[in-house]
Amino acid sequence: MASADLKDELLCSICLCIFKDPVMLRCGHNFCRVCIDRVLDTQDESGVYTCPECREEFQERPALMKNINLHNVAEHFLFTQPDTVEISGILCTYCVDSPVPAVKSCLHCEASLCEKHLRVHSKSSEHVLSDPSTSLENRKCSVHKKILEYYCTKDSACICVSCSLAGEHNGHQVMVLDEASEKKKGKMRNIFQKLTTKREETEERVQNLEERRRNAQGKGSGKAERVTVLFTDIRRKLDDLEKRVLNEISKQENEESILLSALMKKLEIKKDELSGKMRHIEEICNMTDPLTVLQEPDTGDLCDPEEEGGDEDINRCLHDVDDLDVAVISDKLHTLCDIITDIRRGIYMEGPGDILLDVNTAANNVLISDDLKTATGTQNNQNRPERAERFQDYQVMSSRGFTSGRHYWDVESSRLEIWRVGMCYPSIDRRGGQSYIGDNNKSWGLRRYGNQYLVIHNKKEIQLPDKISSKKFRICLDYEAGQLSFYELCDPIRHLHTFTSTFTEPLHAALCVFRKQIMDYYGNISYQYSSLKINN
Repeated sequence: MASADLKDELLCSICLCIFKDPVMLRCGHNFCRVCIDRVLDTQDESGVYTCPECREEFQERPALMKNINLHNVAEHFLFTQPDTVEISGILCTYCVDSPVPAVKSCLHCEASLCEKHLRVHSKSSEHVLSDPSTSLENRKCSVHKKILEYYCTKDSACICVSCSLAGEHNGHQVMVLDEASEKKKGKMRNIFQKLTTKREETEERVQNLEERRRNAQGKGSGKAERVTVLFTDIRRKLDDLEKRVLNEISKQENEESILLSALMKKLEIKKDELSGKMRHIEEICNMTDPLTVLQEPDTGDLCDPEEEGGDEDINRCLHDVDDLDVAVISDKLHTLCDIITDIRRGIYMEGPGDILLDVNTAANNVLISDDLKTATGTQNNQNRPERAERFQDYQVMSSRGFTSGRHYWDVESSRLEIWRVGMCYPSIDRRGGQSYIGDNNKSWGLRRYGNQYLVIHNKKEIQLPDKISSKKFRICLDYEAGQLSFYELCDPIRHLHTFTSTFTEPLHAALCVFRKQIMDYYGNISYQYSSLKINN
């Protein structure tokens, strides 16, 4: 088939263009989806639907079935015939016998022309030609019926020559349409460039959010896997504990059964002996000869005192096997405490936070160890340079801050009775009494003063009633849940207190060490300084 003939077969009968997204009606005729939808929309009011090609009627709006084969053929034709001129949807005004696509429109005549009629069309300057258009009247002045040639910058309107000379736009600054168009295109290009930049920024933000979403999903999967492993281990330990307790009960049950069987056998023998003695006594009682009766041993001799002592032994044994050994079973059930401890430790499975102290925040009366893990009070001024972030007295915070996730870190205190430990925002004050951990609304802490332990936030103290003997503590952070918890690292680990808040800044570890004044027998004064060490 020739290329022209094939092209004719690929034209939509409505728009006379090569098929775009061709669909087929039940009658077998094909149309562009947009074209047939537009036709069917106009038929909705009458309720009668017909095929534009064969006029077949349908009771309901016909379903449109995509013609994949025709679509592929049309795409292949356009690909292999790149120079093919697409027929516009505008037809020549003068070709009344058969529809012929227009190639130009005359603004003066308000008519569209095919190649044939264009050749004989007037070449006069007043006959302005443009690309085919169906709205030719819009290109003429509604007042003077002349072609719009100028643009009034004051009124932002397209005008004709009469409007600019004698009409309402007389005296206004005007530009020819091409110049005004190029100027507007320049502005639009600038706007386009700005929009392109914004779109690129938006795309970058979307990509960042997508990456964070993938990371969150990865973290979620990792956490779910760790929790599954944790609970699998818990179930294994519980199953093992159940078996051990049941085995202990079974063992005691067997031992008790053996002992009771032995006692029952012994009592059966005694029962038979007593039955024999009872028969002998009955025989004596049935005798009629007095001499014979009196010659028989006394009935009291028939009872063996040693046997009565054996009864006491039996009674004691019965009492001893009266119940299971609860103490042994309880000792095995105590293993549950170890399992619960493992669960508590497993909650914070992300591992200890890598906490290093920031020397730039350390007060000059705080000595920081070389490994940046220990803070100790000192009377020797460290002469560090002045910085806005440096605490005035006895405090230091970590260089790392946490903005998400679940983390924990451990700290070990000296035996000196005065210190504080906790977490704070980087916006905490660095000077004055309000800068200490817990004495403001930007920090949360555990405080030891003498033999008392307190938790403190925004100067509100809560005394911990239980005795604390350990000098090791754990601080656990769940940022999204808004929870900051303190634990005593004893065996088993013991929860002390949990603060609940909505965190709005990064949280940094914070240590506060103090000094204690000591006076000797002679009135000499010396100082002892507390020390806090991070054990991660």
